[in-house]
Amino acid sequence: MYVPLRYVLEIAYNGTNYHGWQMQSNNVTVQEVLEKELSKILKVQTSVMGCGRTDTGVHAIQFFLHFDYNLELPERFVFRLNQMLPKDIAVRESFEVNDQFHSRFSAIYRTYVYKATAIKNPFTENQTLFLYNKPSIELMNEGCRELLKHEDFASFCKRGGDNKTTLCDLMVAEWSENYGLIEFRVRSNRFLRNMVRALVGTLLEVGYGNISIDDLQKIISSRERSNAGKSVSAAGLYLLEIGYNWDEFKV
Repeated sequence: MYVPLRYVLEIAYNGTNYHGWQMQSNNVTVQEVLEKELSKILKVQTSVMGCGRTDTGVHAIQFFLHFDYNLELPERFVFRLNQMLPKDIAVRESFEVNDQFHSRFSAIYRTYVYKATAIKNPFTENQTLFLYNKPSIELMNEGCRELLKHEDFASFCKRGGDNKTTLCDLMVAEWSENYGLIEFRVRSNRFLRNMVRALVGTLLEVGYGNISIDDLQKIISSRERSNAGKSVSAAGLYLLEIGYNWDEFKV
């Protein structure tokens, strides 16, 4: 029985001009643009499966997708595909995996980073959140330590999603500051819809002294999105890393 080959692409993209990753009927998405050019170079209609969904305006420093194809990839495939794609989508590498690999369901963790600054910079428009006042990094990290004690993040989940559970295994949550750039890094086995942006908005309120740690505990326990802080802009959010046990899948 013939089994088609399964390939993985690692890509990166600036999400400013796109309505997220996943295909939509009336809006331009990263998946739509990539499938169009991939089908041209492979000379057959090719659908891809991404490692997750990013919202409108969200960026990806690392994003994996897979697709099935009957032949070996064309010569200088990555170079040629990059020439065809717009400048805000880049292919890093391609490689073959076995048919047990699934870009979304085989992932064991995902890491996001949110970038903000209190220093106005015209060159980071649509790439960082501008803060009019600098929050306390110490207070926000105290809030992170509280988050790491919990598993249910219903209070930070946008309603109307397809989540079957609001439980997440939060592995990393921390703020840092370097040369005026304030970053929130968070890692989990899974994320709920709008979760990272809601966490950032809430932790910023902790950093400004508007929400105490006791208040944060009550917000988490309430399981009500309306009790948490507002979601911040998508512009500062980046999908940073996807973790896989590659030894199980690479051919």
